[in-house]
Amino acid sequence: MRKRVIAPVQQEMTSPGQEWLDVEGLAEVEITSEDAAHPIEYALLPGGAPGWRAAGPGKQTIRLLFSHPQRLRRILLDFEETGAERTQEYVLRWSADRGQSFRDIARQQWNFSPQGATRETEDHRVELTGVTVLELCITPDVSGGKAIASLAQLRIA
Repeated sequence: MRKRVIAPVQQEMTSPGQEWLDVEGLAEVEITSEDAAHPIEYALLPGGAPGWRAAGPGKQTIRLLFSHPQRLRRILLDFEETGAERTQEYVLRWSADRGQSFRDIARQQWNFSPQGATRETEDHRVELTGVTVLELCITPDVSGGKAIASLAQLRIA
């Protein structure tokens, strides 16, 4: 019998040769609110340690309006909640006609618990062409509680 020991497969946050798009240079951002200490730039740009946080409770929308239609292959969302137990829902969708109509990419719920599940990372592999708007709607607590939406990071490629 012949055998060979191989190194374990390691998943990387970025694929070789793939770089995140420069959102700052490609898009305008619309948001329903933001905490002054946690602006949206902290979630969209590398090095934004604390991420974005809404100014108050309730459903929040983050919308990227691209100057020119984009081809998207990957959308990475990273949420973190260490303080409160809650069920969050997000809807990620896109438009090819400047927001006149939208198509869902994902709709997901996640249960945060300070005793265990404090982070949700979603890595959506997509093949979208002609994207003019990318929209993320976050309902921080589906039960209607006073939770405040936050987003550690949003990266697109």
